[in-house]
Amino acid sequence: MAFAKAQMRVETARSSERFFLAHNLTDLVSNTPLLRLCRLGGIPEGISIYAKAEWLNPGGSVKDRAAWWMIREGLRTGRLSAGKTILDATSGNTGIAYAWMGAHLGHPVVLAVPGSANAERKRMLKALGAELILTDPLEGSDGAIRKAQEVYAQNPEKYFFPDQYNNPENARAHYESTGPEIWGQTQGRITHFVAGLGTSGTMMGAGRYLREKNPGIRLVAVQPDAPFHGLEGLKHMQSAIVPGIYDARLADENVFVSTEEAQRMVVRLAREEGLLAGVSGGAAAAAALEVAQRVYLGKAEASLVVLFPDGGERYLSETFWSELP
Repeated sequence: MAFAKAQMRVETARSSERFFLAHNLTDLVSNTPLLRLCRLGGIPEGISIYAKAEWLNPGGSVKDRAAWWMIREGLRTGRLSAGKTILDATSGNTGIAYAWMGAHLGHPVVLAVPGSANAERKRMLKALGAELILTDPLEGSDGAIRKAQEVYAQNPEKYFFPDQYNNPENARAHYESTGPEIWGQTQGRITHFVAGLGTSGTMMGAGRYLREKNPGIRLVAVQPDAPFHGLEGLKHMQSAIVPGIYDARLADENVFVSTEEAQRMVVRLAREEGLLAGVSGGAAAAAALEVAQRVYLGKAEASLVVLFPDGGERYLSETFWSELP
């Protein structure tokens, strides 16, 4: 309890400092708090689960980190120069990050987006001024990737193509920010890191950092349980185009979660914790709870950190909410 109280004081101070000293919107990227899940049913005694609250980034998701690292590197190298348009494939959150950063920096943004992306994300992208190229819903993120590659190949001089699935800056963002934040916030007491696989940048970057700090930390990767699923932003690696930055050997285990299980957890988090988490966060929380219960059966204490990529406001049009009592 003393650790939790001390952590709250530190995080409050950090949050206050970053909001009052920010000179640019990009200064607010990263330094998100950890929130202990205190009321979620099923967490065993002696096990702590902390949620990394990535919806508190300025663009509302963890993807602000990767997008900013990629754009910053593009600016540094001159690949993103005046007049160039930012182009990439996205299921939504990275696109939102590109869109607000493009508006902030004065660059047009063109995004290949699966037609299956939900209404909230499409509206946000358009509100921020991005041009959308909607791709076949049945092809998911893979169809968007192929379309972005095609558009870039037709006119490479016009575009800055970060290529988030293959850009090492994606993982580096988490190695340099997410991992160190988690290590410091838990005072090195983390035993498990749980995160979903999409581009895989979060696990590849933060996971590697945490493994270097303590080889005993278990890395748990979360995937959809089937090729056709409703977990936006996550990839079923066995059936999808595998990102170039992904290393299947890094994680100690993969936990496969169904769309329905993730949706049920989103509702539970809202009702039991007061946290309106996104569906990919629901999947990660469901996986973390499964891991926590297994750890408990082994009679061990543990501190799990689970990454919540975004907030539930982006999913309120999903039909599972209408089924609530």
